[in-house]
Amino acid sequence: MHVAALTVELHLPQAHSLKEKRAVVTPILEGCRRRFSVAAAEVGNQDLWQRSTLGMSAVSSSPTRVGELLDSVERFVWSFPDVEVTASRRDWLETS
Repeated sequence: MHVAALTVELHLPQAHSLKEKRAVVTPILEGCRRRFSVAAAEVGNQDLWQRSTLGMSAVSSSPTRVGELLDSVERFVWSFPDVEVTASRRDWLETS
């Protein structure tokens, strides 16, 4: 079993309230869940209007499959014109 997590830091320059932020972040998270069948959530900066930290995770029997899946998720997040990706990080979970 191979497990990896993708953490993406976002800047949302057009958001001027938490409601506006939610209107941008929710379609990203829902799209990741639907299109790629990954676990996805806002995991940081929930109280800031123009910042968000998203976390996505995937599990597979192949490390190649997990990597390709998270590559696709990352490209999907980058495709949103209303957000600026400021950082991205992958963490792998070692299993026995």
